[in-house]
Amino acid sequence: MQELSTSSKLKYIFSIPVIISALGYFVDIYDLLLFGIVRIPSLKALGLNPDVDGTFILNAQMIGLLLGGIFWGIFGDKKGRLSVLFGSILVYSLANIACGFLPYFPKEHLVYQYAGLRFIAGIGLAGELGAGITLVSESLPKNLRAIGTSVVAGFGLMGAVVAQLTVELAGGWNISYIIGGVLGILLLFLRISVSESGIYKTMEHKSVSKGNFLSFFTNKDRLVRYLKCIAIGLPTWFCIGILAVLANQFAPELGIKDLNPGKAIMWAYVGISAGDLASGFISHFLKSRKMAIFYMLIFTIIGVVLMLFGNTDTETKYYIFCVWLGLGTGYWAMFVTLAAEQFGTNIRNTATTTVPNMVRGLVPVMIFAFDLFKKDFSVITSAAIVGIIVFGLAFYSSLTVSETHDKDLEFTE
Repeated sequence: MQELSTSSKLKYIFSIPVIISALGYFVDIYDLLLFGIVRIPSLKALGLNPDVDGTFILNAQMIGLLLGGIFWGIFGDKKGRLSVLFGSILVYSLANIACGFLPYFPKEHLVYQYAGLRFIAGIGLAGELGAGITLVSESLPKNLRAIGTSVVAGFGLMGAVVAQLTVELAGGWNISYIIGGVLGILLLFLRISVSESGIYKTMEHKSVSKGNFLSFFTNKDRLVRYLKCIAIGLPTWFCIGILAVLANQFAPELGIKDLNPGKAIMWAYVGISAGDLASGFISHFLKSRKMAIFYMLIFTIIGVVLMLFGNTDTETKYYIFCVWLGLGTGYWAMFVTLAAEQFGTNIRNTATTTVPNMVRGLVPVMIFAFDLFKKDFSVITSAAIVGIIVFGLAFYSSLTVSETHDKDLEFTE
């Protein structure tokens, strides 16, 4: 294959599918993490318990992500990648606008109303990343896929930073929800200019089973590939879902007066955004997806150990470690790209959409285990035990999964 010129490479990397997918993921992350950022102020304002009710609502959102991932994954393989990009953003944008009006809802059963809206938002949020990464992976030359998807995630993940800043500047947590919803609606108009993946169009009229979610469980080799892809992503949401979202629970044991989960999330995503941009270039340099992820996992686990067992005795130090963990787990786009490259076009969107949402959907399991261990151990020890399990699975999977660098994606299962 003829080497592309620098101008041609830039034209691909900053093409319409990449730019629109990046903007979509930006809004997706803004809305996805907004509850974690406004959890304490919103629940206090509504007269609810930030820890007990907050965990229930967060779990509702994560379960929505899990179920939504399956729905949008199948939908994207049967009806096209663009159908997901339009449908999912409409669902979560409307749900977020509704969350902005929660103060005016009836006070009775308010926790269930909040949880219901976050569940619906979770269903919508589940489709964005998988469809975007699939579209970009199928639209770019194979030697530029890693860089293109890293641009999508690197820019998109800045949505977490903007979410935190919006909460601080908007003058109310509910206004932040409305802003996120409106941004999503505006993005719908931009997506009119996006074209469907050429690879999908080629496969669309073939007599092959499309979007068969059960096919991941009917073939041993396919199931192992699927489970390994999920395991590789677990450390990202261990760091976000426990060490950042529940940061306030670590403050007493670390001797810190107070930790703001919203700021912990924001600083973690500053790191993740930079890490995601870097991961594509690291993979491109190493000519390996799996080794790029492996080295970033090593960097992350060192940070976790130092955060929990080092001298993290100030709020500033904790946030610095959040940036560290973000840099290390900034292989999120790489791991989703790896999932896209593992499977054929007829189930690629199903894989790419369900894998990250299976990871997100396992957050309640990690939190449950964390809470269970807290009955007998300290908060720090409990987090460490969950971390050992999560990182062990990720290290094993990253070393044993099939390499997909420069793999041709025009194939079916």
